[in-house]
Amino acid sequence: NQWCNVVRWEMRTRLFLRTTEFLWQEGHTAHATEQEAREETLRILELYRDFTENEAAIPVITGRKSESEKFAGAVESYSIEAMMGNGWALQAGTSHFLGQNFARAFGTQFLNERNEQEYVWQTSWGVSTRMIGAIVMVHGDDQGLMLPPRLAPIQVVLVPIWKNEAERTQVLEVAHRVKSILEGVRFRLDDREGYTPGWKFNDWEMRGVPLRLELGPRDAAANQVTLVRRDLQGVREAVPLEGLRERVLSLLDEVQKSLFERALRFREEHTHYPDDYGGLVEAVEDGFAWAWWCGSAECETKVKEETKATIRNIPLNQPGGSGRCVVCGALAREQAVFARAY
Repeated sequence: NQWCNVVRWEMRTRLFLRTTEFLWQEGHTAHATEQEAREETLRILELYRDFTENEAAIPVITGRKSESEKFAGAVESYSIEAMMGNGWALQAGTSHFLGQNFARAFGTQFLNERNEQEYVWQTSWGVSTRMIGAIVMVHGDDQGLMLPPRLAPIQVVLVPIWKNEAERTQVLEVAHRVKSILEGVRFRLDDREGYTPGWKFNDWEMRGVPLRLELGPRDAAANQVTLVRRDLQGVREAVPLEGLRERVLSLLDEVQKSLFERALRFREEHTHYPDDYGGLVEAVEDGFAWAWWCGSAECETKVKEETKATIRNIPLNQPGGSGRCVVCGALAREQAVFARAY
């Protein structure tokens, strides 16, 4: 398992999504049996799903890649697919079962319990700075970033407000009390000189800080702060210092949940279930098309050439039964997710 830089000579770069050099986390494992390797492949896929949904607040679809979309040399490739704000898909992480393909190519063997040389069974998996791009594109709005509290470098920022030196002393005294109250929370006191409160409000909104506290002379006198959520523009709440810590911790959890639910609702609104080719063509213009597919490479190629949409994955969560391929009408036993993608 390693974290490292990768260089790829991308012809058309896109910030965070396709860059010439990027950071990624990749893992490789070798196993004595095929079963162990397959279990590890799916275990890591679940780990990525759990992180993306519970930490980054991005709902994803876990599934198996088609033959044309899988990693070269893999027996099977799996991915987590997220919907971006324009309805396009982003592959946010992959996990590959490599079988013994690379082991045989490179002569990677081990001594088994029978004292015999045997080729290992391998896996490979990774995520990259694409995850940052996903967070930006899923949660961001016209005001800038909107970061999920569990990942935000700064969870709470306090902007003090004063007009003269006496008010400054009064306000900053209370501000430092607030800092102590919120010990353990990733907190920033913005007492920078030379910037208006309004400029600071905008600055921290663009940076995506989940909660902003405003503290003026009246607030200080009343032993309270004014709290503003990044995800609910225009909603302000006066919170007494006595109950501030509990309220902040509760709201951080609430914001985390709210961001996930909003992203999930958006995906559901832009996911369609076409039963014919015309419906598929319309669906991928708006978002995801979840449809029966016969497994034919010809049908997959037709969709790609005519709509620029690809099979993102074949979801692990299948409805069961069978249907008719959305492209050719042949018998199909699996559904696939079609979408345009970054």
